[in-house]
Amino acid sequence: MIITKRKPVSVGEMINEEFIAPLGITQGQLSSAMGVSRRTVNELCTGKRSITVDTALMLAKVFGNTANFWLNLQQRNDIWAALHSPKRMEKIERVSPIREAIA
Repeated sequence: MIITKRKPVSVGEMINEEFIAPLGITQGQLSSAMGVSRRTVNELCTGKRSITVDTALMLAKVFGNTANFWLNLQQRNDIWAALHSPKRMEKIERVSPIREAIA
């Protein structure tokens, strides 16, 4: 795994910058295409909601790419957030390999 100091592109940034703006659509139009509420799309676009498998499948169908594309974006952001949170890293650092734990 490559760890970078720069935060990866978020799902919301990707939706806004690479899909909504170039296609000239609104969040409302995207929500209609996905069959979800405008609030759901807005929360995705503003980073207040994470991608689920269902959402990834919907976005893949709407935009003609893959669910893995969306899930990988989410996963990269989740890992980055964990590695850059002192509280979470403190908890992770306390973990020991199973061979050491059972020895």
